[in-house]
Amino acid sequence: MRPFLLLAVLTITIGICPVAATAQDTPKPQTQSVNDQRTLTEQAEKGNARAQYNLGVMYHTGQGVPQDNSEAVKWFRKAADQGEAHAQFRLGRMYEQGQGVAKDDAEAAKWWHKAAEQGDAGAQYMLGAMYENGQGVPQDTAEATKWYRKAADQGFAAAQFKLGTRYATGQGVRQDYAEALKWYRKAAEQGNADAQHDLGVMYDNGWGVPQNYEEAYAWFSVAAAQGNERALLESRDNAAQHLTPTDLSKAQQIAKKYFADYAKRPSDPTP
Repeated sequence: MRPFLLLAVLTITIGICPVAATAQDTPKPQTQSVNDQRTLTEQAEKGNARAQYNLGVMYHTGQGVPQDNSEAVKWFRKAADQGEAHAQFRLGRMYEQGQGVAKDDAEAAKWWHKAAEQGDAGAQYMLGAMYENGQGVPQDTAEATKWYRKAADQGFAAAQFKLGTRYATGQGVRQDYAEALKWYRKAAEQGNADAQHDLGVMYDNGWGVPQNYEEAYAWFSVAAAQGNERALLESRDNAAQHLTPTDLSKAQQIAKKYFADYAKRPSDPTP
C-alpha cells in the first residue's frame, strides 16, 4: 500500500503531544517540614543545582510552598544554567506552555536541545516533535526521526509510537512494515493506546505480519478500552466481522489478557 493511503488508516498524531513529567525527569520530593524546606532553600541559594531544581518543582506544583510559576521558572533557570538536565527539560516546558514566562517555542526548543544532548528521553521526544512540526525550529524530518529514535531507544513509549508511524508511512525513513510493527509493539506493551490501535491495523491488514483478525480484534479492544476513538467506533467492529463466533470468543479472551498485561496503569510514567 502506498504511504499516502496508509496515512488515512493509521492513527496519526498532529502537533506536539504534551508530555507529562516522566519517571526520569520528576523528582519525588517527600512531604517536608518547615526546617527541611528552609534547608533546601539554603542549599539552592548556595548554588546546589539539584536543590534549585527541587525547589522549582515545589513552586511549580505548590508542594510545601505557595504555587508560583514565576518562582518555579527562576529556580529551574538557575539549575538549568548549571547544566541540570531535568531542569532544562522543565524550563523548556515552561516556555512551551507559557507558564511563568511568555510563551516562546524557540526558547523551549533551545532548552530541550540542551537536555536532549544529555540523554533526557522526554526532551528528546519533545525536540523530535518540534522538528516534525517546525515549531520553534525549522521543520526537518530527518532531525525529527533522529530524536524520536533516541527517545524510543530509551523506552519512551510515545517516541516508539512516532517511530513506528514513520516506518509504516515512509516519513523520513524507508517504509518498512516489519520495523513499524516492532516499534508499535514496544509502545503498545507499555500501554500506549494509539500504538495498540495501529498494531491492530497491522494485524488486520497483514502488514509486516501474517494477517490475523483475532490479534487485530484483541489490540483494537485494548485500545478502545483506553479511549482510542477509532478503535471504539470502527476498527474493532470491522475486525469482528471476519471472525466466527468461536474465533470471536477466543479473540475476546486474548483481549482480556492483553488488557491485564498492557493497559496503562495510573502509576505508570506517562509520555
